[in-house]
Amino acid sequence: MFSEEPAPFSFTPSEIHQLLSFFESGLPVHSPSGSETGPSRTVYSVEERKKRRMLSNRESARRSRWRKKRHLENLTSQVNHSRLENRELKNLLCLASHQCLVAKRETDRLMTESLLLQQRLSGLCQILANMHLL
Repeated sequence: MFSEEPAPFSFTPSEIHQLLSFFESGLPVHSPSGSETGPSRTVYSVEERKKRRMLSNRESARRSRWRKKRHLENLTSQVNHSRLENRELKNLLCLASHQCLVAKRETDRLMTESLLLQQRLSGLCQILANMHLL
């Protein structure tokens, strides 16, 4: 069933290394002889890959710093908006408290006036009652 003949494709350690570097980098691979081993693929040396990775890391760090800066700006904006809203709510509370105090004073004044009027009415009723008795 299985024959003992060699596999139709065999790779040298150098070719295996090139293939692995192709898969790791995702970049174009060219064989050292200059002929392409894939569609516009180049094999980069370890140093070149390190440089490319360093540049990629720098760009990623730059984007991360930018996102962090934008997030901080958004938070600062939210804090300022919340402070303004808090100030407005405090002003409304102060106004409502003042109006409540004014209403309480007016209520107290009206209650006192009501008691005085009830006393006067009671006195007038007694006078009328005394006039009817006469």
